Amino acid sequence: MMLGMRVRGGLLAALIMVAAPLGGALVSVPAAAQTVASIAVEGNRRVEVETIRSYFKPGPGGRLGQAQIDDGLKALIETGLFQDVRINQVGGRLVVTVVENAVIGRIAFEGNKKVKDEQLSAEIQSKPRGTFSRPMVQSDAQRIAEIYRRSGRYDVRVTPEIIEQPNNRVDLIFTITEGTKTGVRSIEFVGNVAYSSYRLKDVIKTRESNLLSFLGGADVYDPDRVEADRDLIRRFYLKNGYADVQVIAALTEYDPDKKGFLVTFKIEEGQQYRVASVDFQTSIPTLDAASMRSFSRVTVGSVYNAEALEKSVEEMQIEASRRGYAFAVVRPRGDRNFEAHTVSIVFAVDEGPRTYIERINIRGNTRTRDYVIRREFDLSEGDAYNRALVDRAERRLKNLDFFKAVKILTEPGSSTDRVILVVDLEEKSTGDFSVSGGYSTTDGALAEVSISERNFLGRGLYAKAAVTYGQYARGGSLSFVDPYLFDYRVALGLDLFYREQLANSYIAYGTKTLGFSPRLGFTLREDLALQLRYSVYQQQIQLPNTLANCNNNSSNSLLAFNPSPAYANLFNVPNGGSITENGQTATDTSGAGLWCYSDGEASLPIRKELQSGKALTSAVGYSLNYNTLDNNKNPTDGLLIDWKQDFAGLGGDVRYIKSAIDAKYYTPLVADIVGLIHLQGGMLNQFGGSELRMLDHFQMGPNLVRGFAPNGIGPRDLNPFGTRDALGGTKYWGASFELQMPFWFLPKEVGLKGSVYADAGGLWDYKGPTSWAATGEVNVPGCIKPTQSPNANAGTCLGLQYDDGNVVRSSVGVGIIWASPFGPLRFDYAVPLTKGQFDRVQQFKFGGGTSF
Repeated sequence: MMLGMRVRGGLLAALIMVAAPLGGALVSVPAAAQTVASIAVEGNRRVEVETIRSYFKPGPGGRLGQAQIDDGLKALIETGLFQDVRINQVGGRLVVTVVENAVIGRIAFEGNKKVKDEQLSAEIQSKPRGTFSRPMVQSDAQRIAEIYRRSGRYDVRVTPEIIEQPNNRVDLIFTITEGTKTGVRSIEFVGNVAYSSYRLKDVIKTRESNLLSFLGGADVYDPDRVEADRDLIRRFYLKNGYADVQVIAALTEYDPDKKGFLVTFKIEEGQQYRVASVDFQTSIPTLDAASMRSFSRVTVGSVYNAEALEKSVEEMQIEASRRGYAFAVVRPRGDRNFEAHTVSIVFAVDEGPRTYIERINIRGNTRTRDYVIRREFDLSEGDAYNRALVDRAERRLKNLDFFKAVKILTEPGSSTDRVILVVDLEEKSTGDFSVSGGYSTTDGALAEVSISERNFLGRGLYAKAAVTYGQYARGGSLSFVDPYLFDYRVALGLDLFYREQLANSYIAYGTKTLGFSPRLGFTLREDLALQLRYSVYQQQIQLPNTLANCNNNSSNSLLAFNPSPAYANLFNVPNGGSITENGQTATDTSGAGLWCYSDGEASLPIRKELQSGKALTSAVGYSLNYNTLDNNKNPTDGLLIDWKQDFAGLGGDVRYIKSAIDAKYYTPLVADIVGLIHLQGGMLNQFGGSELRMLDHFQMGPNLVRGFAPNGIGPRDLNPFGTRDALGGTKYWGASFELQMPFWFLPKEVGLKGSVYADAGGLWDYKGPTSWAATGEVNVPGCIKPTQSPNANAGTCLGLQYDDGNVVRSSVGVGIIWASPFGPLRFDYAVPLTKGQFDRVQQFKFGGGTSF
């Protein structure tokens, strides 16, 4: 950063004299001869005489000694109100001559394109109508340069210009040369053997610059971020058993040729350790140390995990506090066997110092209410000081995502057994306005406009409104979440939604859904959550008249006509037409065409649902979510299980019990390859004697087995002259094994990785309507399917004919996963190995989207 000062007009001389206060003339004056009243003030225009005199504090006897005069001179200089202050003795009196600083008329910024004037004005100390101060202007120039550094522009130059105006006023102009963005050109790791540089780049936050870096900011050089990356690397190794790891240094060097920084992390890994034994000790006689064993996340034989050790200590200490040992402290001790590369862990529970929390001070929250911060603490003023609970509160505050920085410090209280907790915060913007776009082979093009606020009114509430419009899907939603209902750690969520699904190449019908859903969320543990919900929604099918004009009335003479050679002819009689076979002639007199399918009808369950009109569903449900993933966006290790059940029938028009489970297990293998096992299954049961709707059945396709079209798997209407809709099933299962691997020949920052996988699954047991007496579509015993040879009952086979074979569908395929700046994108090409006779195949699938 280059800092200069150009002065226009006659003010140059005044600015050159700015150093004079430090060397301002001070004439030694006999202390006994001076009083405050004997001080004369000259040169002041805006500052009152008495204000200047007030800086000279008399000593004993009301006299001004040399010390008091020196102190007054320094105090006047430090006010920043004066360019020059001189003290002289004139005729036995003390004369204070001042030259006042000019007043700033206006402040302007020139050359700034990347940072708005409003942001710069908020950062500087100089203000319009305030006093001009050269040191303050220099400080402001440095502040402006720092803003640009934080956005990655290290070659910024800020030059203040002062323009003299009448009446001792000046205009202040900051001329800014922003320069180009200074990014990180390369990231190197030295000393890493167990983990490749490619893998370690996933651990840190800093990224290398690439062609798409302008869409993000992770490639901007930030020394604080680099330092934080050192700790992330160290914690990663400690989590994976390397107890002796040291990240010796993070070296940064600016390369003028590359116009960017080169970052190098030096690592000493050491050896990987496993847990040899886990023991428990206590110095508290009434506390059984062995009873803490169930709270340990460390097991014998496992890889040493410092993160699991920390969580074990936290849970043990909290449990001891619950049992009445408020001052208990759990200290882990690890004895290493350097030859066997094992560590023996001992959890020692001791009585800690009897220290109480005197006060909790919160600083830096200008918008967030105090109670929003305090409720993240499981302790309050007067409680016993518990470091584990303080650490948990700090972690919770960080997870709120309301603050750029969170730090909880302790200060001494009013006595030795009292401490003050100081919560230092730096707030950040919590509102989002986004325009999202995406495309998939299932839903087509889709766009969404949404506005959300994570800290609504500073009360910690979440609110979001969104509108969606696309080729086949449209709608809108309003969401609201209160994470602390009635000051309890229970989240209340409310959703109001409208969705419209249009007919497309996968389904012949559309649906409209309008609903409301309140829910309650409970965090049972850090890795286990429970949600209770109630949903009430109204659903209606949309279908063109040409697909729903079925009329099998008794006046249609073809209903009694039993042709023998050509069963297919029955589906080709035009409205009012007739056919003759074996000397028999029959005419369609219904005006609607022979049977319901001569002009291409939708499937019976769809038309029946359309005739029923709007259906109201009232359901209660719950979800259990178990999550130990190391990263929710790009997991490489951990388990995610989601179990759901919904019970419909609390009023409304439908009754069912729907259960589903989805489990994903990630594990790192070799050479940065990650293995994924994905299991899923579900069941739909009816109760109360009501018939299940087709819309309530499970519909499956590539979400179960890749390589198949949406709604391409499972029971299907077999009528070759209808729309042959997928009917869905009441039972399904799926299993998938996938290997995800990076493209080692590409830079890490490109975000591309490949996958190979094998899928298998099945969907079966349709239990929806198969007959409809109102239209004469009834199933008759002995009725044959259109795929079979005709017989004497062919003409009465009017009910729903469908395929419901419990066939195992399987496929193998490859995919490309791109963590792009446009959002997560995935491309899959899969080849089915086994399939049902009427399944629909779609070998290529693409999906993704983003906010911009």
